[in-house]
Amino acid sequence: MRKLTTACFLLWSIIGVAQVKPTSADVRMKAVQQRKQLQQSPVNNTSFRNIGPTVMSGRVVDMEVNPDDPTEFYVAYASGGLWHTINNGQSFTPIFDSEDIMTIGDIAMHWKTRTLWVGTGEVNSSRSSYAGMGVFKTTNNGKNWEYLGLPESHHIGEIEVNPNDPNTAWVAVLGHLYSPNKERGVYKTTDGGKTWRLTLSSDANTGAVDLEVNPKNPNELYAAMWYRTRTASNFEEGGKTSGIYKSTDGGENWQLISKEGSGFPNGDGVGRIGLMVYAANPNTIFAVVDNNFRQPANARQNTTDTSRYVLADFKDLSKEQFLALNDNKLNAFVRSPRNGIPAKYTAASLKEAVSNGTLAPTAIWDFLYDANTALFETPIYGAQLYRSDDGGATWKITHKDALPNLYSTYGYYFGKVWVSPTDDKKIVLTGVGLMMSTDGGATFKQIGKENVHSDHHFVWINPKRDSHMINGNDGGCNITYDNGEHWFKANTPAVGQFYNIAVDMARPYNVYGGLQDNGTWFGASTTRENYDWYDGGHNPYTSIGGGDGMQVQVDWRDNKTVYSGSQFGAYSRQTIGTRERRSVRPARDLGETPLRYNWQTPILLSRHNQDVFYYGSNKFHRSMNRGDSLVTMSADLTTNPQQGDVPFGTLSTMSESPLRFGLIYVGSDDGNIQVSKDGGYTWTLINKKLPKGLYVSRVTASAFSESRVYVSLNGYRNDHFEAYVYVSDDYGTTWRQIMKDLPAEPVNVVKEDTEDGNIIYVGTDGGLYVSIDGGNSSMMWNKGMPNSIPVHDLVVHPRDGEIVIGTHGRSLYVAKLDELRKMAKKK
Repeated sequence: MRKLTTACFLLWSIIGVAQVKPTSADVRMKAVQQRKQLQQSPVNNTSFRNIGPTVMSGRVVDMEVNPDDPTEFYVAYASGGLWHTINNGQSFTPIFDSEDIMTIGDIAMHWKTRTLWVGTGEVNSSRSSYAGMGVFKTTNNGKNWEYLGLPESHHIGEIEVNPNDPNTAWVAVLGHLYSPNKERGVYKTTDGGKTWRLTLSSDANTGAVDLEVNPKNPNELYAAMWYRTRTASNFEEGGKTSGIYKSTDGGENWQLISKEGSGFPNGDGVGRIGLMVYAANPNTIFAVVDNNFRQPANARQNTTDTSRYVLADFKDLSKEQFLALNDNKLNAFVRSPRNGIPAKYTAASLKEAVSNGTLAPTAIWDFLYDANTALFETPIYGAQLYRSDDGGATWKITHKDALPNLYSTYGYYFGKVWVSPTDDKKIVLTGVGLMMSTDGGATFKQIGKENVHSDHHFVWINPKRDSHMINGNDGGCNITYDNGEHWFKANTPAVGQFYNIAVDMARPYNVYGGLQDNGTWFGASTTRENYDWYDGGHNPYTSIGGGDGMQVQVDWRDNKTVYSGSQFGAYSRQTIGTRERRSVRPARDLGETPLRYNWQTPILLSRHNQDVFYYGSNKFHRSMNRGDSLVTMSADLTTNPQQGDVPFGTLSTMSESPLRFGLIYVGSDDGNIQVSKDGGYTWTLINKKLPKGLYVSRVTASAFSESRVYVSLNGYRNDHFEAYVYVSDDYGTTWRQIMKDLPAEPVNVVKEDTEDGNIIYVGTDGGLYVSIDGGNSSMMWNKGMPNSIPVHDLVVHPRDGEIVIGTHGRSLYVAKLDELRKMAKKK
C-alpha cells in the first residue's frame, strides 16, 4: 500500500490524467438506450455460435442455494452472467442474458416468495472488475426483470432481504473502483426497491463491502466499511475509515463497533473485512480482516524462513552487509530461475563486483524490485480472523499463527468467512487457497484438492449436513459431500474470461487464447461443446500454459510453434505436441535500469518473416531468431510516469503494417502512441492531437493503405466510459474520430476486415459493433450472444471468412462473414 503524495497527484493532473472525468450515471443509462437502437440492424440476421470452452470456467462471485433442495441453486459469475441449475450442477440455464449489464457483485433470494435480487458490479477490486448499473429483481425466475436503480453504485458487495418482509432489503454499495463518489455505503428499501435511502455512509472513498443480518432478529445488522482507492498506477488497500458497524433498528442508524479498545484492528492499516453471523447463536460474529499494518521487524524474523534469502533481505544493504551475506544462501537465491538473475553471477563474483564498486550493494534489490513487488512483497500481517461473542462489543483473534497461505499479501481480491450454521467450531476462509478450521479458528488446513481451482470467493455450507459444501472460485463451481476430501466440478457454462485470442492456418483452424487466472488454451474453431469428450478422454481444448493467460502468437508456417505466456510478460515459445519450451523475455544485467511490464504485455510475430518476433515492455524489443535473443531497440516509449504499487508506464499494444515490413506502431497504458518506419530504430510520438490520459487499448495498421492506422483509447481505469476510435491516413500525423455513434462503453479493440477495408469491427465492454461504411456509422452485432458482454479481442480469419470473438465472460464465439460482406458491397 503506497500513498502517492499530493504533489505527485498535482503533477499528474498537469500532464493530463485529471482531464479524464468519470462518466455519469445519466450518460451510462443513455448508452443503454443507444445500444438498443444499434441492435436493430440487418447485421443481426447472422448469428454467432459459441464454441466454448467450458472446461476452465470463470470467476464465481456468489451463489444462492435452495435450503430445502440443494440440487437447485443459482451461480453468479463476475462477468459471465447468472445461471440456474435444478440438477446439482449437471446443467445450467442462463437467466440474466437479456439485461443491459452482465457483471454481478451479489445475488439474494427470498425463497418463500422466490424473489431474486441481483446487485451488478463485481466487488473484487481487480483489473477486470466491471462496473454495474445498480440492482435488478425478478419474481419469475428471470423471465422478466425489474430495474430498481442505484446506478452510481458500480460495485455491490452484498444484498440482504428481510426474511420476514420481502419488500425490505439492504444493499452494501462499495462504489466506484477508480474514482471517488459519495454514493457509497448501505442503502435500505422498504417498498421492494422502488425507493432507497442511504443510511450508512462515510466518505467518497469508503464503501460497504459486506453486510450480515441476524436471521433471528432482522432489525440487527452488521456492515463492513472499506476504505480503498485505485488508480492506473497505485492501489491503497485500506484506511482508517474501514471498520465494522452495527444497527439495532433495521439499518436506520449505525454505530461503529470496531473502535479502539474493542480488540479489533483500528486505523490506517485496516483493509477489506468479511462478516458472518453464527446462525445458531447470533450473538457470535466472525470477521476476517485484511490487516495491512506492518509487522515489527522482530515479528517478521520469527515468522520468516531463515534458511533462504528473500528479496527484502537485499534492501538498503551497505557494502559491508552485502559482503557478510552467506555464500550458500546467496548462491541459492541467484540460481533460482524465478529471479531471472543472469547465470554468469555467483556469490563470489557478486561480492567481488560490490567490493570493487562495479555493482552497488543494493544491485539485487534494484534489479528485482518493481511496482508489482511493492504490491506483493510487503511485511504486513495479512489475513486475520476475529470472533465476538457479545454482539460485536468486543473481539478476539482466533489464532496465534499467521495465515500466510490465504492471501497473496493483500486481500483486496478476497475477504469472506463462512461458518457452519450448526457448529461454530467449523469455519471456512476463502482466499488463494480454501482453508477450513474445526477448532473455532485456532488452526486451519487447506481443503482444496487437485481438481479445485485456486482463488476462492464463495462457500455455501448445508445447514442440514455441514459436510456438504458448494464452492465458487476463479475456475467455476466445485461441490463436496465429505468436508473437502473429494470434490467434483459443475462447470458446464461457457463463461471463460478471455483477454486475447489468435488463430492458426490449420484445417480446421484453431483458436488460441489467454484467460483471466486460467492460463492459455487452444481448440478447433469447429468445436461444439458436448459430453462426448468424457468417453474420449480428451477435452476439445488443450492447455498450453498456466497463470493468467495473456497474448498468443502462432507461426503459420507450421501451426505448431506458439508464443504464449502469463501476466507481466512471462512468455515462452513452445512446439505443440512436444516438451520443447524456451523462455522469450528481454535480458538485462545487474545495474541496468529496470524494465516495466504491462499486465497484458504485448507480443507480435511478423507476418513478413515469422522468425522476427517483437516484444514490448516500456521499451521496444526485437528478435531476428524467434525470440532466442531479444535486442532492445528503443528508449522508454512511455511518459515514464510516477510509479506506485501497480506497474504503469508500459506498452499495451503493438502492430506491424501488413503492407510494409518494419512499419510498426506501439501504444502505452499512459496514452503514448509511437510509430517507427525503420524496424524500431527510431520512433516518433504521434498522439499529441488525441485525448490525453487514456489507455491505448489497440493500435492496428491497415492492410489496405500503408499510411492508414486505427487506434482505440480506453478510459476504464478512470471510470470514464466514453468510446474513442480514431483513424489516421498519414501515419498518425492527423487523426479523425470514427464510429461516433457508439454508446458510452470503453473500447478494447478495433480491427479491419481482411477483404473489405470499409468494414471495421470494434469490441467494447458492452459488446461487438461493426461499420460497413468506413466508420461513418455503427451497428451492434450480437445475435446468438448475450445482450451485453465485454469483448476484449477479435480476429478475422484471412482464409475462412469467419470472425472469432474473444469475450471476457462468455468464452468464444464464431460467425460467418458472407452476409456482412455482401451488405457492405451494396452500401
